[in-house]
Amino acid sequence: MLVPLVWLDGGWNLLFTRRTEIVESHKGQVSFPGGACDDGETTPEETALREADEEIGLRPADVRLLGRLNDVVTITSYRVTPVVGVVRPWPYVFRVSGVEVGRVFTMPLSWLADRHNRWEFERPDTGVRLIAYHPFDGELLWGATARMVVNFLEVLGI
Repeated sequence: MLVPLVWLDGGWNLLFTRRTEIVESHKGQVSFPGGACDDGETTPEETALREADEEIGLRPADVRLLGRLNDVVTITSYRVTPVVGVVRPWPYVFRVSGVEVGRVFTMPLSWLADRHNRWEFERPDTGVRLIAYHPFDGELLWGATARMVVNFLEVLGI
């Protein structure tokens, strides 16, 4: 899964997609570009770059990879390895896969880092930390993607 960073309006932003209502799983949810490894792929970076190209037309050559975050296991038992990269040039012309992606948008890192913009609580039955953000530009960021964002913010120390 690619965690794309873009410099926009004088600050760093994360780039997200909203999945369509016709995809097989996670319909209508906010996510980062990503998906399962294909045969022959040996690293999460290969998979993240291929999936970003397939889903939103982000060419691998236009991403400067920075590193990986810790794996996240979703409630649907997917193990996700987030790979962080900077998108250049910006602004970018995306070619969106209409089957998988309904929208491409950004959220400022400063807004995401503000604890007043999110709820965090623990599921009593499992002890799993749940995170949900207040809506931003009509989009609701929650679940595994929100956990990846908070993990990234913790790595950055913000």
